[in-house]
Amino acid sequence: MSEENVVEKKSFIKRIHNEGFTWHDSIFVIFLLFIFLMIVASVLAAPFEYLIIRLYPTVNDDGFWSLFIMYASTIFQWLIFALYCAVTKLNRPILRALTPEAKGNTLKMLLIGLLIGFGENALGILFAALHSDIHLSYNGFPIIRLIAMFIVVFIQSSSEELMCRNFLYQRLRRGYKSPWVAIIGNALIFMALHLLNPGVSVIPIIHLVVIAVFYSCFVYYFDSIWIPMMAHAGWNYTQNIIFGLPNSGIVSSFSIAKLEASVGQITFFYDPTFGVEGSAFLLVVTIVATVAVIVIGEKRGARSLNVWKKQEETVQLTV
Repeated sequence: MSEENVVEKKSFIKRIHNEGFTWHDSIFVIFLLFIFLMIVASVLAAPFEYLIIRLYPTVNDDGFWSLFIMYASTIFQWLIFALYCAVTKLNRPILRALTPEAKGNTLKMLLIGLLIGFGENALGILFAALHSDIHLSYNGFPIIRLIAMFIVVFIQSSSEELMCRNFLYQRLRRGYKSPWVAIIGNALIFMALHLLNPGVSVIPIIHLVVIAVFYSCFVYYFDSIWIPMMAHAGWNYTQNIIFGLPNSGIVSSFSIAKLEASVGQITFFYDPTFGVEGSAFLLVVTIVATVAVIVIGEKRGARSLNVWKKQEETVQLTV
């Protein structure tokens, strides 16, 4: 390789990487670390689910407990990723983005996130019902169980946001100059986490990537991981617990409304296996919402907290 090509290659690497980039900031190393932590969390969750079911053999009587345990077991994802960040000096700054130090992490943003998650999903369900793709009936309103279920749904939804829009996003932001490496990178991993779900097809795969980009834009432009955490929870709770529809292919065994019947094939408004989020209609809605957030964000300018700033300043002083 000529000296000119070597110089050009080095300049290209400098253009895409931040100062202080090392091997552990590589996108491939970060992906492998992410997979390893996911495996650890899954290994710890499996005996938890098994023991609970063995100790309480009646948990599957009415469908509530089996669904509750499935959502609750994702607490191990929270614990493993948060603990890993807390005990490793390199990753400790990532936890700053979870706190009110990030200016967008406010109660107002939590409410906005809830409205986004509920509103978008409910819109899809409304049109699916109007199009006669689904038929629902009232199934009951056990308030204590509904509150308990919201808590574990939030644990599950926020754990995915912690892993993808917090840990993975921030690690990629540390190594790469363009925020789109972090935005697209975590979106692809988020999509991959759902590839084994029932009913996965082209539209759900595309929608998973788009909604991950949508959520990432709130972190980048509005400095808020709390919005996607609550939006994700509102989305899952609306689809699975309020209306009793499949959530990413996972069928609800406990809900306020009961699915009496659904169309036997995929329509513009509904996917009978994957739910409304597998529909072309909701994909279009999410694309429009994502473009709107990007346009608004570009006008106001990115305001995300640089969690690595203090660490970078320390490195520069040491050098």
